[in-house]
Amino acid sequence: MSVAADPMPYPIDAEIEGNSLRLIETGTERLSELLGLIDGARHSVKFYFYMFDSDDCGRRIMDRLIAAVRRGVDVTLMVDGFGSSAAASGFFERFREAGGRFSIFSHRRSTRYLIRNHQKVAIADDQRLIMGGFNLSNNYFDVPADKAWRDIGLYLEGPQVGEAARWFNALQTWVMSDTQRFSTLRRMIRTWRPAGGMFHFLLGGPVRRLSPWAQAVKHDLEKGSRVDMIEAYFSPSRAMLRRIERIGTRGEARVVAAARSDNSTTIAAARALYAALLKHGVRVYEYLPAKLHTKLIVIDDIVYIGSANFDMRSLFINLELMLRIEDAAFASQMRAFVTREITDCQEITLSLHRQRTGIFTHVLGWISYVMVAVIDYTVTRRLNFPAHTRQDEDD
Repeated sequence: MSVAADPMPYPIDAEIEGNSLRLIETGTERLSELLGLIDGARHSVKFYFYMFDSDDCGRRIMDRLIAAVRRGVDVTLMVDGFGSSAAASGFFERFREAGGRFSIFSHRRSTRYLIRNHQKVAIADDQRLIMGGFNLSNNYFDVPADKAWRDIGLYLEGPQVGEAARWFNALQTWVMSDTQRFSTLRRMIRTWRPAGGMFHFLLGGPVRRLSPWAQAVKHDLEKGSRVDMIEAYFSPSRAMLRRIERIGTRGEARVVAAARSDNSTTIAAARALYAALLKHGVRVYEYLPAKLHTKLIVIDDIVYIGSANFDMRSLFINLELMLRIEDAAFASQMRAFVTREITDCQEITLSLHRQRTGIFTHVLGWISYVMVAVIDYTVTRRLNFPAHTRQDEDD
C-alpha cells in the first residue's frame, strides 16, 4: 500500500485548569510549531531529545537554536549519546561555540550505556511546551513523505509547563555534572512527586521497583473499563498484558500496533501477543500507511501522551516523560482520534491471525518477544541492578 498523504486533521484542543492544549498531528505542523517555539522565546529555551540528527530538518532546528543564543536567550540542549550518535562530527560543537549549554546523556564506559534517555521535550520561557514521541530528524517531519513516521505531538501553554521545567532543571543538573552518579538519578526518579490537579508529569526510568509512570498506568488499567492504545512498540510484560485482557473481557479495549517499522523484530514480538488479546475480546489493528511511531493511551477519562512505548524498555528501563491528563472531554477527543486512525488500519481478527501465522511465524514471533521483552530487559537490569528481581514489576 502506498504511503498516504497527511490526513486533514480535525482540530483537537482543550482548556483545562488554565492551560491550553492542542494536538500537533502532522510532521509539517510539528516542525513549524517547534521552530516557532524557539523563535518566540524571550528568556529561555530548554531542549531534551533522544535523537537529534544533522540532516536538513535537524540543521534548520540547530540554526534557530543558535540564533536564539545570539539574541540573548538562555538555551540548553541535551541529547542521548546513543540516539544522537549518527549526528555529523562537529554538529553540536557549533551550538556550544555560540554559547549554548550542551551535554550528552551517555555511559559509554559502563553497562549503563544500555540505558537510554528516551525523553522528548521542548520548553520556551517555562510557559510553552511541545512534547511527544517524535525525534529531531527528517523522517519525523514528513521529509521525505515516503519514509515518514506517523507520530503526534502535544502543545501545552500555561502554569503546568512549570512542572515540566522543574524536572528539566533537575535533569540538567545531573546530566551536566562531571560524575553523573546513577544512584542520584534513580533517587530523582523514585522521589519525583508531580503537582496535584488534572495534570501529572510522570517519569519512567531504571528504578528498582515500578517507576512513577509504570505505577500510574498499572493502577489506571486495573480500574479501567475502556482502553484505547496506539503503540509503535507493543511488547509489555505478561502482567501488563493481563490487565488489558481483563478490560477486554469486562469492557472495551482497542490496540493499534505497527504493520511497518524500522525493526521487524518488534513487529513480530507484538504479533506474538495478538492471540491472547483477541481471545479476551480486545480488538487489534495494524496501522498501514506509514511506519508507526505514536505513543498514546486513553483509559476511561485519562489520556497518556509522551515518549514511552508500551514495551519492557519504556515501562521499566529507559528514562521517559509522560503526561497524564484526566479530563473527560479531552479524553473523548483523543478517543475519536484513535477511531480516525483506525480507518487507516487493518483489523486483525482471530481467524486472520491464525491464517497468517504458520508454525515458522509463530516460533519467530515468540523468539522475537523473548529477545525484546526478556533477554534485552533481563541483561540490562541485571548488569545495572544485581539484586533486582522481576517480581518487582509484576507486583
